[in-house]
Amino acid sequence: MKVIKIILFLFFSSNSIFSSEYEITVLATNTANFGGIGEWSFSALLENDEEKILFDTGFDENTVIHNAKLLKKDLSVVEKVILSHFHGDHTGGLIKLRKTYMDINPKAFSQVYVAEGFFEQRYDKEGNLRGFIGGFNEVNSFLSATQELGINFIIINKPTEISKNLFLSGPVERLYEKVVVSPGFFIKKGEKLEADLVQDDQSLGILTKDGWYMMSGCGHAGMINTAHKFNKIYDRDVVGAIGGFHLFRSSEEVITKTGEALKEFGLRQLVGGHCTGIHEARKIADIANIHQSNLSHGAIGTVVTKDLKIIRSSVE
Repeated sequence: MKVIKIILFLFFSSNSIFSSEYEITVLATNTANFGGIGEWSFSALLENDEEKILFDTGFDENTVIHNAKLLKKDLSVVEKVILSHFHGDHTGGLIKLRKTYMDINPKAFSQVYVAEGFFEQRYDKEGNLRGFIGGFNEVNSFLSATQELGINFIIINKPTEISKNLFLSGPVERLYEKVVVSPGFFIKKGEKLEADLVQDDQSLGILTKDGWYMMSGCGHAGMINTAHKFNKIYDRDVVGAIGGFHLFRSSEEVITKTGEALKEFGLRQLVGGHCTGIHEARKIADIANIHQSNLSHGAIGTVVTKDLKIIRSSVE
């Protein structure tokens, strides 16, 4: 096995597949820097020399636009959008972003990647519509509104490379840990309501020269399951993680199990915003021996540079 890994590493290195070419800037999360808008949501901008891609769009329709202007980020050139899952705190800004920038760039925010199951209609426990998708309870209404604006959805059902060294996981199998459910949301199986397991939850894997850098909106599928998913695409360490990982309120047992698994994957950096939890991120960092310089709780304006260094925003 070691010989195979060495051969694979030499092959990929010689073809320059592992390049740390994307800078990441947090545009929406719970904590704001001076002048920024913080909210229960997540969004991050990925930039290289060729394009800008937005991962999630925040909750309030104005949050990402405001914070991007504050940070002097030009969003008019963003054409590809990744939505991690259907929840409104990750999809709420999409329509406003498209409306704001489509006159400047007709392709702005027009290509949106979602995982299979994203458009499943959700209900509350009484069977009433509760979609919450982009601010709409009814999925068909959301689809009509986005189609009128020329937004095209690409549905991912397996790991897919959407740009150079950027891989979407697609739906993640729940094999190594319990799924984080979606409280208060249900789907219909026939006439029966069943708890929504957010099967459309997907994450982004950035293939760097050091290994995988994982980005999640809420990580409903679980950090361990998601790390395994990327590891199956290419057998490389998962060296970094950024975003929301839904560990707040988790038991100490769950946090310990997560930290130990991520240590085995080779995790060396953690930027845990949104629903991760400060205590939870610190404990994982302790277990995985992550140096303080590589631990961040994330805020508006937090940056991970192309060489994987954290530039902290003013509140950090």
